[in-house]
Amino acid sequence: MEKFQQSQKDAIKHLQVADHMLYITYPVVKDNKLLMSITENIFLALTKSMASVLYYERLFKRVPPFHETFDSKFNLFETKIVRRYKIDEKFIRFISVVKDIIQAHKNSQVEFSRPDKYVICVDNYKMKTITVDKLKDYIHLTKEFLAITKRLVDKNAFIFRTSP
Repeated sequence: MEKFQQSQKDAIKHLQVADHMLYITYPVVKDNKLLMSITENIFLALTKSMASVLYYERLFKRVPPFHETFDSKFNLFETKIVRRYKIDEKFIRFISVVKDIIQAHKNSQVEFSRPDKYVICVDNYKMKTITVDKLKDYIHLTKEFLAITKRLVDKNAFIFRTSP
């Protein structure tokens, strides 16, 4: 299995985990800390999906070599892939928003729960909130993004199939 195929498979798995946690586990458990875990899985799904397109493009030598960091992949995706395949800019903004939430969670010293909300306080006590409704929108956007990236990498997938 090629690296781009494995990344796409991992992206789908992370999205399934996030979806299951939001729609099945969270209503039963009602623990708002799960909201952050769901956000992390959404972020991993977006990152892996973006990486799958980059690995696919790298295989055909359409993009230069890149580092295995999020910033390197994100910048390359934004500058090369979005224009080439006319991907909507809303996905770039969406990935940035999710990345900011993850970064705020890592750097935050104060986090607390409210009913159906998880609140993260950043340095100057600005607050980022994660709600169930927001996460439902995020899951929907992530599914759209995965469908687009899957369509891109599946164009020539028959080349990489191994015989049974």
